[in-house]
Amino acid sequence: MKITAADVIVTSPGRNFVTLRITTEDGLTGLGDATLNGRELAVEAYLRSHVAPLLIGGDAGRIEDTWQYLYRGAYWRRGPVTMAAIAAVDMALWDIKAKAAGMPLYQLLGGASRTGALAYGHASGRDIPEVLDSVRSHLEQGYRAIRIQSGIPGLDSVYGVAASSAAGGERYDYEPARRSLGGPSRPVEETWDTRAYLRHMPRVFEAVRAEFGPELPLLHDGHHRMTPIQAAKLGKDLEPYDLFWLEDATPAEDPTALRLIRQHTTTPLAIGEIFNSLHDYGPLLSERLIDYVRSAVTHIGGVTAMRKLLDLAAVYGVKSGMHGPTDISPVGMAAALHIDLAVHNFGIQEYMKHSPRTLEVFLTSYRFTDGLLHPSDTPGLGIELDDEAAARFPYEQAYLPVNRLTDGTVHDW
Repeated sequence: MKITAADVIVTSPGRNFVTLRITTEDGLTGLGDATLNGRELAVEAYLRSHVAPLLIGGDAGRIEDTWQYLYRGAYWRRGPVTMAAIAAVDMALWDIKAKAAGMPLYQLLGGASRTGALAYGHASGRDIPEVLDSVRSHLEQGYRAIRIQSGIPGLDSVYGVAASSAAGGERYDYEPARRSLGGPSRPVEETWDTRAYLRHMPRVFEAVRAEFGPELPLLHDGHHRMTPIQAAKLGKDLEPYDLFWLEDATPAEDPTALRLIRQHTTTPLAIGEIFNSLHDYGPLLSERLIDYVRSAVTHIGGVTAMRKLLDLAAVYGVKSGMHGPTDISPVGMAAALHIDLAVHNFGIQEYMKHSPRTLEVFLTSYRFTDGLLHPSDTPGLGIELDDEAAARFPYEQAYLPVNRLTDGTVHDW
């Protein structure tokens, strides 16, 4: 199957997405997600100017060889831009191969290991009553596992708490990259107080457990905002509330940070959302310093790379917990769901519903039923892109927020 075209589509149906479409000489097409939130045009340029010309005339069936060619052949390896571009190529080639076989992708990955993938939703509120209302709403929507985020007394805005959370219904504006209000195109700046956060979150989980009981799996995202000892304290303080996991408790570039946290708490740990290579995990897996792998298929290098990462993680008893917010396009979400269904060491899948505008552009076939996700039995990834709809939503420059401490010091967002 010779590749005859590799087209890059940038569209912004509510937020920016970068999609690669590969076409073969016999008319088969495959889609890949290359979205890098807040840095989308860097990946577009990498794909359009450097990667796409290398694909023309190549064999679409040589997926592993193409992956290695793009990774090793460029000399400059890794990094989020490179790995998102490679991921898009890899997803698109797997999409083509599965379509050529007349099978959903998960069948080529070994077939289903379960009937569906347990998904967790995002409940949040500006205060504890709003958090409880949001949990009720998510339970009504069918979620069986829920991430809990809360506003912090004294702070105007907090990661994970959408402005519309009080409404309790569907929220499509959660965590978007956005412009500064009324000013030039610069990131919004938020203020953070870790001590206030550490005091407040145990009270939030105490209230949630009192209201909803001990069985509901609860998750929480620290978003890299704590030092190792602060994360150890929070993990220990949350032990009575039996979390499914504490996510991204501290920046994980230094694995010794996770060693310290492990010494002080039995709360399960998930990390890796901003990692872009299997090599980033190193001792985190071999020393069993984490319990769940958080990378996205879009940012780790595609289906090929994610499958290798999860096979290695399985050796050490570590499970999957793939990143799945709305800045992962439906193409990237579908790729994750096919892997979720196939691998033995599946843990849980993050799932946020895309906006109606996004779903005008990306025509999906995966389904969410009774708390479980299934990628569908449509051949390939099961996603198509409507070019006319995509053209109605041109790119809009936007950034993720920047975080500062109360004294003005730049902090991790």
